[in-house]
Amino acid sequence: MPMQPFVDLAALKLYGGGGSKPMPIFMDRHELTGTSAADVAEAHRRDLEVQDEYGVKFLTYWFDQRRGTAFCLVDAPDAETAQCVHREAHGFVAGEIVEVSLSAVEAFLGRIFDPLPVQSQTNCDMDAGHRTILFTDIVGSTDMTSRVGDRMAAELVRAHDGIVRRSLDHFIGREVKHTGDGIMATFESSRSAVDCAVAIQQEFAHFRCTAAEPIHVRVGLDCGEPIEDSNDLFGSTVQLAARLCAAAAADQILVSGNVFREYDDPDRFSHAKRRRLKGFSKPILAFSLNG
Repeated sequence: MPMQPFVDLAALKLYGGGGSKPMPIFMDRHELTGTSAADVAEAHRRDLEVQDEYGVKFLTYWFDQRRGTAFCLVDAPDAETAQCVHREAHGFVAGEIVEVSLSAVEAFLGRIFDPLPVQSQTNCDMDAGHRTILFTDIVGSTDMTSRVGDRMAAELVRAHDGIVRRSLDHFIGREVKHTGDGIMATFESSRSAVDCAVAIQQEFAHFRCTAAEPIHVRVGLDCGEPIEDSNDLFGSTVQLAARLCAAAAADQILVSGNVFREYDDPDRFSHAKRRRLKGFSKPILAFSLNG
């Protein structure tokens, strides 16, 4: 099921992309503390059964079980009609509903897809051992803040976070920490990490087609056996992934030789080059990942 951290509906109203004016839609917020993912999925199914009677189309939903909040994205004649569907279908009436633009929703929450089945979700707790570490970094974040101001820069960082976190959910990655202008994540599989990195860059390319202020990111990956302590990861694997991310160009993905070998598909990579990276005494062989 789609899962997303805290969403500020007011921010979705304020944030605007470029290009032609998007079709207005509505997003509502439900407080559902104590409700399971299966319960929310069933409620969404009931909405779909009733929606045609009201000329409404529920596009997708997100559920954050830790905070007990759910959000529905709906194409409806007006807010009250959308509420009528909820009221008849299951009784979970939204506490707040606002009109939003599709480009704003995609910026914060990612492109709109059908919700994943509940059973496809995986526990985020991972066993210790071999892992792949992924770092993202917003290119030129300091200059961006100077150019657009603190408030808009913060909204763009949130757009970055939404895109990255949605991809992590889809490829079974776990966010370790937020770095201020990027995210550090871990995967059990190098293949999943690489595929996630490609998806992230594709989503940012899509975002730049409509956004008034484009976001460019770089990504770095390494795999090994990092040290875990206090819900954080340390060691040379983490350091190398971070250095590769810092060395990557805008919109580029750099991976270590370890990831290259584990992925086992040379055609996905190009431009192998030994790079001198801070903290490493010898040049490191890095590969650029083709999109």
